[in-house]
Amino acid sequence: MLKKFFHRFWQPPRAHGDIIEDRTVSFLELFYDLVYVVVVATMAHALAHHLSGAAIVEFVVLFGLVWLAWLNGTLYYDLHGHEDIRTRFFVFAQMAILAFLAVYIEEAFTGGPGFALAYAAFMTLLMWLWYTVYQVDQREQIEDAAGMALRYILLIGITVVVMIVSAFLPGEIRLIAWGLLVAMWLVGAAVLIWIWSGDEKRLVMSESTVERFGLFTILVLGEVVVGVVDGLAESDRSLPAMATAFFALIIGFGLWWNYFDRAGRNLPRATSISILWMYLHLPLAMSIAAAGASMISIVEHATDAHPPAIATWLLTGAVALNLLSLAVIGLTLQNYSQMPLVFRPFSFALIIAAGASLLVGFWQPGPLVLVLTLAALLALVWIFLVWRWLVLEDGAE
Repeated sequence: MLKKFFHRFWQPPRAHGDIIEDRTVSFLELFYDLVYVVVVATMAHALAHHLSGAAIVEFVVLFGLVWLAWLNGTLYYDLHGHEDIRTRFFVFAQMAILAFLAVYIEEAFTGGPGFALAYAAFMTLLMWLWYTVYQVDQREQIEDAAGMALRYILLIGITVVVMIVSAFLPGEIRLIAWGLLVAMWLVGAAVLIWIWSGDEKRLVMSESTVERFGLFTILVLGEVVVGVVDGLAESDRSLPAMATAFFALIIGFGLWWNYFDRAGRNLPRATSISILWMYLHLPLAMSIAAAGASMISIVEHATDAHPPAIATWLLTGAVALNLLSLAVIGLTLQNYSQMPLVFRPFSFALIIAAGASLLVGFWQPGPLVLVLTLAALLALVWIFLVWRWLVLEDGAE
C-alpha cells in the first residue's frame, strides 16, 4: 500500500516529449503566479518612489532576473510536472523562497546579500528539478534530450555561482554582473533550444503554455491599477486628480485590450519562432509594470502644469515598448500568415502608435493631457484592428 501511495503521489517528472494533451492551467500554477504579484509589486513600488535614470536601469535588470525565474519555474511545470504531491511540494518550496526574495528586492543593490542569496537558492532548487528530468531522460534513453538537459543545468549552475559571488560585491558591480547574467540567459538558452529543436516536435508550445504567459501579462497589468490607486491616495483627490486617474486606468485597459485581442490564446508558428515569442514577453511585461510605476507620480502631480519629466518619459517609453513588443509578437503567431490583410496593417499601426507615444514624451504635456493622449492612441490602434476585421468580413461576403 505504501509503495502504491508513493507511486501515485510522488512520481518522477515527465520525460521530454511526454506531453499531456489538452492540459489546462492548474490551480497550483495560479497560486504560484500570485507570489510574483508581490515580487513585481515590490519592484514597481521601489521604482515609483525613487524615479531616476539609475533606478530605471536597476528595475530593468531586476525584472529580467525575476522574469527568468518565473519562466524556468513555469516551463518545468508545463513540460515535466504532474498533479501529485511531489510537484506541489517543490512548487510550494519555490514560492517560499520567492517570498524571501520579495523581502530583499528593494535593497538588492544597496543592502546586504539577501536578494542575491535568495535568488541563488531559488535557482539551486530549479537546478535539482532539471537534474531529475535529466535522470528520467537517461532512464528512458532519450539521449539527445538528456544531453540538452545537462547543458541547461550547466547554465543554471553558472547563474547560482554568479549570484553567490555577487552577493559580496558592491552594488555597481552587482548591477553589471546581473545585467550580463540576464544577457547570457537570453542568448545561451536560445542557442541551446535552437540547436536541440531541429525536430519541431521536440519543443511543443502548448495552449497551456500560452495561457500561462497570458496570465503573467494580467498579473503585471494589475500594477497599473495599483499605481493609479496609490497615486490617487497620495494626491489631494481633486477633480483634475480624479480625471487623470480615470484616464490612467484607461491606459491599462487599452494595454489589456490590444494584447488579448491580438495575442491572447494564439499559438506561435514554429519552434524557432516560439523562442522569439517567449522572449518578447519580457519587454512586454516589463513595460506594463514600468507604466504602472509611473502612474503614481503622474496622478500625484495631476494639478501641476507638468508631471516630472522622468515620469513622463517612463510612461511614454513604456507604452512605446509595449506596442513595439506586441507588433513583433504578432508576426510570430499562426494567424498572422493566415490573415495578413488584418494583422500586417495592424502591426504597422502598432509601430506608428509607438512612435507617436515617444513624440508625446518629447511634448511633455500636462498630466491629464498626457494620459488622455496615450489612452486615445491605444484606443485608435484597437479600432483600426476592428476596422480591418470588418473589411475582411465584407470582402468575404
